[in-house]
Amino acid sequence: MTRPLRLEFPGALYHVTARGNRRHPIFLDHADRRAWLGVLRDACARNNSVVHAYCQMGNHFHLLIETIDARLSAFMGQLNGSYARGFNRRHGTVGHLFQGRYHALLVQKESYLLEVARYIVLNPVRAGLVASPQDWEWSSYRWTVNHVHAPSWLDTQWLLGQLAATPGAAVAAYRDFVARGIGADSPLKDARHALLLGTPLSMEEVHAVASRASSDIVRLQRCISVMSLTQFQSQFPERDEAMARAFRSTAFTMKQIGAHFGVSYKTVSRAVHRYEAALRSEAAILAKS
Repeated sequence: MTRPLRLEFPGALYHVTARGNRRHPIFLDHADRRAWLGVLRDACARNNSVVHAYCQMGNHFHLLIETIDARLSAFMGQLNGSYARGFNRRHGTVGHLFQGRYHALLVQKESYLLEVARYIVLNPVRAGLVASPQDWEWSSYRWTVNHVHAPSWLDTQWLLGQLAATPGAAVAAYRDFVARGIGADSPLKDARHALLLGTPLSMEEVHAVASRASSDIVRLQRCISVMSLTQFQSQFPERDEAMARAFRSTAFTMKQIGAHFGVSYKTVSRAVHRYEAALRSEAAILAKS
C-alpha cells in the first residue's frame, strides 16, 4: 500500500493522531501519561514546534501542532520513538507500541484552529469518560483555562486571543465555545482521507506537489526549513531563550550563536543550561500535579 503523502513546510499546522498497535492501550498508568508529556516537551524544544491543543486517550492521542520549521517527521519520530522505548522499559515489553505511522492532517490556522482544538479536548466527553472536559486531567483544556500556568511548549495565547481581548474574557469565551461543541458535528467528519483541512495552500499547489512526489515527504521550500539566527532573535525577545532555542534546533554551534548575538561561547552555554533547567523544572511540576 502506498504511504500517505506528507506535506511539510515552515509554519504548518497539523492535527496529528497516533494509535496503539492492534488498538492496544498506549497509556497504562499515570506515570505513562506524565512520561509522554515529558517526551512531548523535549520534542517541541528539539524541533522548534509548539502545541496548541492535545488530548491523551487510552489507545491513542491527539495533537494540534505547529511546526515553526518543516520538521513534522523528525518531531513525530522523536515523540513516538522515545515514548515507545520508555514504555517498553517501564513495562518489560517488546515490539511495536504504535499501529503503523501517525496520521497528520494539515489545518488552516485562521479558519480551523479553534474548531479542531475544541474537537480535541472534547474527545473524552464524546467517549463517555467524563461529563465535562474540565474533568479530564490529560488534555490541554485545563492549561488553557489557566493559561498563565501553561508550559512553554503549549501556546494558549493565540487560541485565546481569537476569542477576546482580555485574558479573563478570553477564558470565559473559550469555556463557552467548548461547551457549545458538545454534541456538535466533528470538523473532521469529511476529512478522514483528506490531505488538508482548509486551504493553507491552493489546491492547485497541492495537486501539483502530489503528482510530482516520489516519496512520502514533500518539503515546500517557501523559505529555508531551518530558522535563521535573525529569525530566532526576532521571534524570541528574551536573549537567553532565543540562543537556547537556536542551539537546540541543531542548526548552529554555540560559537556561531555567540558571534551573532555578540556574546561569548560561555554566555551561550550558560543560557542553554538555564533554559534546559527551566524545562526540567516544568516537567517536575507537571509530574506532581
